[in-house]
Amino acid sequence: MRRLQQFYSALTARISPADQAVVMEVLTPAEQQLFERMPVFDRRHTLDVYYTLKRAGHTDQALLKAALLHDCGKVDDKGRSIPLVYYGIFVVLKVCIPALYWRAVEHGRGLFWPFAIHARHDQRSVQLAAAAGSPAQTIEILRDYGAQRQLPATQLLAWADEEN
Repeated sequence: MRRLQQFYSALTARISPADQAVVMEVLTPAEQQLFERMPVFDRRHTLDVYYTLKRAGHTDQALLKAALLHDCGKVDDKGRSIPLVYYGIFVVLKVCIPALYWRAVEHGRGLFWPFAIHARHDQRSVQLAAAAGSPAQTIEILRDYGAQRQLPATQLLAWADEEN
């Protein structure tokens, strides 16, 4: 049921002027470009992660930037974002037939290009944020989050990500 709610939220995702003001306040112009490249459903998700952290009282700017940028690597080098329909396929394959998911990741071309981007988006987010000049602490949080290191900041980001 939760996955269906997430899918519906993605289909109906919107970014308000107030949301856009938050992005402009928190991110530098180069980081804003990374944010704007994401499809609206990923932007909405990252904003929801940000707001979850804020509502819980977190004010660490590096963590809040990481919340807004943690999925920027889901856009490939040509500017293509992963089509929404693939997310359902990812979930089903990773749970039911993980070997098939990883085989599609390895192939990574044609209809399978989204698998390669999805599987590597954490590392890509780190690279893109670093290239955009994000602060070292933000890069470190993104790197540790992608590596699933159980550090305070990555645990907070993982919690907020899972909530959304």
